[in-house]
Amino acid sequence: MKKTILQIDGMMCGMCEAHVADAIRRNFNTKKITASHIKGTVIIISEESLDPQEIKNKIGETGYKVLSIKEEEYVKKGLFSVFKK
Repeated sequence: MKKTILQIDGMMCGMCEAHVADAIRRNFNTKKITASHIKGTVIIISEESLDPQEIKNKIGETGYKVLSIKEEEYVKKGLFSVFKK
């Protein structure tokens, strides 16, 4: 699983979050999307790596700008993850 963290310029409200999340949902195979206009971030959980240029293009089509993209391995947090160490 992959966790992709986007810094987005231009999100000002909850509707902005919804526009960005919908653009990602329509164009990529994702498990979960969390957008925050206050932090200016979108966190995407997916099975596979996402194409950074394609992310920039699809979000750019909605009028927002991707400032940075960071990808890392996603480790699900929960009660049993403590015992796996």
